Amino acid sequence: MKQKVTALSTADISELSALGLDEFERGLLVLSRHFLSGYETYNTKAWNSAYIIAVERWGERIGLPVAFAVMKLIEALSKTRTDGVSYLDPLRIEYKSVVTDDEAALMTMLHHMRRDATAPARDAVEALCAGVLEPNVIRAGLSLAARFSCGAPKSQFAEPAPRLSVVA
Repeated sequence: MKQKVTALSTADISELSALGLDEFERGLLVLSRHFLSGYETYNTKAWNSAYIIAVERWGERIGLPVAFAVMKLIEALSKTRTDGVSYLDPLRIEYKSVVTDDEAALMTMLHHMRRDATAPARDAVEALCAGVLEPNVIRAGLSLAARFSCGAPKSQFAEPAPRLSVVA
């Protein structure tokens, strides 16, 4: 994977708010940065951080499958983009509101896939995969999007309240 972007230029980044992502998708960006860092340096702490963040954000029932789906997508992307994917250091607070061009394409792809908007999702896949409609990236993205679509009821993402029962 391409190294983290350390020197930001206006040509390489854009404002995160310009992408129109929902709260769930902004959480996916955080996870993807940690997984990209893990792929770049074979840093197990980055992978561990991604799973911990997902569980803290969505609870174990939702967070673990979300993190696994993001990991599968980043894995497919890393096999496709041998030149690497530019991303920002997930631990730097000043990068919280900006994205690289590759991160923007990744998040735009997921944003449109979650809304079943085929044409813009296809364009984002091409931007992300250097002009190629890579089936493994599409499959991993669609799998994540189908399981966590934006049309899912809010209760799907909440940890269920504990229930007590009487045992006789």
